[in-house]
Amino acid sequence: MDNDINILLVSASPRRYGAVGFVEKFIIELGKEVEKININAINVYEYNIQPCLGCVSDDIKFCVLPCIIDDDMRNLYNIVLKSDGFIFVTPIYWYNVPGPLKNFIDRLTVLENAIFIEGRSKVEGKVAGFIAVGNDTGALAVIQNLMAIMNSFGITIPPWALAYHESEEDPVYNEKFVLDIANVLRCVVLMVKLLKGKIYHVEYWYRADTDYISTTMKIARRVYDMLLDEIN
Repeated sequence: MDNDINILLVSASPRRYGAVGFVEKFIIELGKEVEKININAINVYEYNIQPCLGCVSDDIKFCVLPCIIDDDMRNLYNIVLKSDGFIFVTPIYWYNVPGPLKNFIDRLTVLENAIFIEGRSKVEGKVAGFIAVGNDTGALAVIQNLMAIMNSFGITIPPWALAYHESEEDPVYNEKFVLDIANVLRCVVLMVKLLKGKIYHVEYWYRADTDYISTTMKIARRVYDMLLDEIN
């Protein structure tokens, strides 16, 4: 196991039994069984994350660690900084992310703003992937926005770094979505390995061979059954 590779799964849903809950559990199982890496998951709904006060608008040098707001972000900053990469999993709220996730992202400004304090963004060179789920359209708007923000933070975005599901159908029955989720994790991990010098070449990023599809679908079905058992 690559014990020195740490991926932070940031999920944002008030419903742990819904599609986001399925995706979160699926990625964790993929991390254990397929990628053999550490995955630390947080759901922003479980934390007290206050809105950003925009100190940077008064003076760039006011936006520094520790943030003046005394809430759960004080601990979450440490988790973010120890992570090599992130996967954002979010529902679609009117072509955007839910409020708690927006608060979380806004509060990460203090890490990006280190450019003007220390000369370098504290999240520069980390890697990000994106997954959006919803019953209606808007997934690409959500992902495009997240990609633009993360790129502006200095975070690396690998190929095939997005997956989305826009349907009332249970996501486990959408084989393409399940495969895309697996490849988001795969590509984030590959990019982390490249940046850390653990590998020097990637022959191909997106994996869609029969064995991989079979493995990921089996894990997805098992996770879905686990989720149903928890609900019942």
